[in-house]
Amino acid sequence: MNKVSNCWIFGESAAALPDLVSGALELAESVDAVIVGDKTEAAKALQAGCGKVYLIAEQGDTILEDYCATIQALIAREKPRLFILKTTKRTRLIAGRLAAAARTSVITDITNLSTDGKTITGEHMVYGGSAHRLEKCGDGLCLALVGEGIFTGPPAPAVSAGEIIEIAFIEPPRKAKLLERKPIAGEAVNLAVAKKVVGIGRGIQKKEDVALAQALAQALGAEIACTRPIAEGENWLARERYIGVSGAMLKPDYYFAIGISGQIQHMVGVNNAKTIISINSDKNAPIFKLSDYGLVADLYSALPKLMEKL
Repeated sequence: MNKVSNCWIFGESAAALPDLVSGALELAESVDAVIVGDKTEAAKALQAGCGKVYLIAEQGDTILEDYCATIQALIAREKPRLFILKTTKRTRLIAGRLAAAARTSVITDITNLSTDGKTITGEHMVYGGSAHRLEKCGDGLCLALVGEGIFTGPPAPAVSAGEIIEIAFIEPPRKAKLLERKPIAGEAVNLAVAKKVVGIGRGIQKKEDVALAQALAQALGAEIACTRPIAEGENWLARERYIGVSGAMLKPDYYFAIGISGQIQHMVGVNNAKTIISINSDKNAPIFKLSDYGLVADLYSALPKLMEKL
């Protein structure tokens, strides 16, 4: 496979780097990281398989977005061919600012990234997941945003001769003033690596009934997940457990869909599951066309009986 010469990676924390390195090594001869933090985090980047780590020391109450001027100057000097960022709300903004400065664009919501050594091609979903679009980046810098579950290759070996290069911070022309920090309520869950997942949809009628699916997940040794309305409409489960176009993209061995109709916006997040098992009371639900096994039944009677068998 032909590869581009080099690739940079960036995430909000060092925990995002191993997956990025694994995927980037499929596309580039060498992979370097840009880190905002300290030498401990830089060492983690070397351990993850990066050849060089460009380390920008944290500047007290400076927010992450205000490191853009420093990264822009670094890009102009070193001229990376490909820059991959782990998708978050903050990295979306950073990627947009970097692209504007470099007079290029950003390929977002990528489901696949490839190269022939010259052109970089990103594939992503459009029209709510009902179609795929290819975007190609020719010469110059290519910026790409990838989410959870896109790069799932084996971990890269640590680079014994890696190098940490300290980069001086450049004050931005306009700087945000940090007034307060508050922890965001959320869960530390990585659905992208789960082998078994139980997903719930609007067939669950009230919050208390989520316990039925959680019990099934526990019995199966599975993670619990959901459709978008459950996480962002009802707030019954954490945002990190939402599967779909703008949520997590999964590749489990087994996906158990409980009370999920099977709308395309959700199913694109699990279409790489090896086996899909669904329970729905509507025999005409779209999910049955996409399932390996389907049970037409009221989940409130089916789940307790299934739990008895388990």
